[in-house]
Amino acid sequence: MNIFGVGLPEVTVILVLALLIFGPKKLPELGKQIGKTLKSLKKASNEFQNEIDQVINEPEKEDLIQSSEKNSSTDIDQETKESVEKDLSKSDNNDK
Repeated sequence: MNIFGVGLPEVTVILVLALLIFGPKKLPELGKQIGKTLKSLKKASNEFQNEIDQVINEPEKEDLIQSSEKNSSTDIDQETKESVEKDLSKSDNNDK
């Protein structure tokens, strides 16, 4: 087990020191707070990634709408255009 260059002996020493410093009563509370902090950081990271993906995919969606508008005058009827827009709105909802 080697996490970030810290092996099992080092983790054991850190846990023993934490137990001695904070005591057995505070240690579960400390672990809970660390878990909440990591969860909120992960949530913020995922939201940030979703915003980046949304900005990257925005020009592609605009291109699809413009191409469907150009083709609507030739061989795509209004129903197909609405279907494309509905699919795009579904993908927007799935990204969130």
